[in-house]
Amino acid sequence: MVAETAPLFIPGAPGGPELLIILFIAILLFGANKIPKLARSTGEAMGEFQKGREKVETELEEMRDGDFEEDDDTDFVDTEPVTTEETETETETETETETESS
Repeated sequence: MVAETAPLFIPGAPGGPELLIILFIAILLFGANKIPKLARSTGEAMGEFQKGREKVETELEEMRDGDFEEDDDTDFVDTEPVTTEETETETETETETETESS
């Protein structure tokens, strides 16, 4: 097996002096204290994106292979209140009774 090595020079990519200028501008714009926080939040966002991408790829592969089983324990939450006509009628009757007694 031949190990692949990354080229040291990539045409069109910024070199050493260009990266230093970009770093200097970033320090001027954000300040030295905020750069680590910015890098950390960028890394977390990239990690979440990667997890989501992997999940979608896995689901697509399962669907393509025909092994897709729909989960019954999905994250569906029914936000509609459960009401029946009897409950609404009883509430209306109670409200009418309360207003008549007042």
